[in-house]
Amino acid sequence: MADDGLLDKVHALSDLELALLLCLISREHCLVSTPSDAIDDLMQELQLIATKTFGLTWVVIDCTPSTTLEDFASALLLGNAASPSSHSPTASRHPDSYFTSRPSTSHPRTPLSPLTPSGAFASRIANVVFAKNLDRAPQAVQIQALELLRTRRIFTRTSVQTAPKQFVFIPVLEAASGGEARVTAHLNDFLYIAYWHNPEDGFVNLEEADGGNDADTASTASVVKRIPGEETSSDPPLIVESDISYLGTLSKEAQVDVEIIRYQMNVVSFLRMHRAVAGGISPTATKHFGQLMRCLAALHRLDFVTPALVGLAARKVYLHRVQLTPPEKERSMQWGSRLEAVEALLEDIGPEDVIEDVLGMVTAPV
Repeated sequence: MADDGLLDKVHALSDLELALLLCLISREHCLVSTPSDAIDDLMQELQLIATKTFGLTWVVIDCTPSTTLEDFASALLLGNAASPSSHSPTASRHPDSYFTSRPSTSHPRTPLSPLTPSGAFASRIANVVFAKNLDRAPQAVQIQALELLRTRRIFTRTSVQTAPKQFVFIPVLEAASGGEARVTAHLNDFLYIAYWHNPEDGFVNLEEADGGNDADTASTASVVKRIPGEETSSDPPLIVESDISYLGTLSKEAQVDVEIIRYQMNVVSFLRMHRAVAGGISPTATKHFGQLMRCLAALHRLDFVTPALVGLAARKVYLHRVQLTPPEKERSMQWGSRLEAVEALLEDIGPEDVIEDVLGMVTAPV
C-alpha cells in the first residue's frame, strides 16, 4: 500500500515526533505538556525535532501574564532574528557557552537561500510556533492565537502576514498530567490532539545533541569552533514535505466501515453521557476524531480503520477536551444522591480515566 522505506522511518520516530507528524499530515495543531521541571528540556527537544526531523523553521514565544498582542504578533515572525549562533536548542544546558539565548523569543539558524538575500530573513511566519506557557497569557492573546489558526494570517503594525503551507502551532504547557493542560475554551477545542510527555521517556534528540557537544568539548586537539546548530541545518531532514503529502493522500484514501463508524459514534455518545463529564465533546472534536483515525491507519500500513485505531485516536483527541463536572452538579444529585457519596465516586477521576472507562464500556465490532 505505502512506501515501506518511508513507513520504516515513521515507525522509528519518537512519540513527540509522531505527534508533530500527525499535525503536519492533517494540517492541524496540537497541545503538548509535561511536568514543570522538564518543560525547558521539552522545548529544546521540540526545536530539534522541527529542525532535524522535518527541516522546518521555528520560533518560541515565552508567554507571561504581561504578554501583549503586539508582543505575540511580532514574535511569530522570523524577520527579527538576532545573532545566528545565539539560538541553539542545547545552549541552556551548557551555561559555560559563549552564546546565550533571548528570554522571550527564539529563532533557528536558516541556511542562505535565494529567498533570504544576504542571509537576512524575509519577514514571515515560521513553520512551527512553540507557545510556551500559553495558558498564562491574557485571554486576548489566546483569542488572537485562535484567530491566527482559523484564518492562517495575522495583522502586524505594518503588514498582514500569512502562515506558510506547512504551519503548526503548539502550545507547550506545564501540567502534572495530560488532562490538566488546557488553554482558553475555544482555542482548546480547535487544537487537534494533546500529548503529555513523561520525562522518564527521555529526550532522544536532545540527548544525541548533548552527546555531540560533549564530544566536541572533550576534543582538545581541535581548534575549529563549531557553531551551535550548524550540523543540524546542513543535514537533510528525515521527513520531507513530499513524504508528508504522500501520507496525507493515503490517510484520505483510508476506508471506514459502517461498523467502525457506529463504534466511533458510540464512543462519542458514551463520553457525552458519562456521569463525570460536564462538556467538551464537541462537533469539532468528532471531526478531528475521524481525521486522526484515518491518519493512524496510513501510518500502520493499513488502507482501512480498525477498532484499535479508534481507541488510540480517542485517547489523543479527547485528552485535553474532557471537562469534568463538579460533584454538586453531577446528574444523580437531581434524584437525591448524597453529595459525600458523589464526591467519593468522582475523587481522583481525570480525563484519562473517563476515556478508558468509556472504551471499556463500548463494545468494539469483531
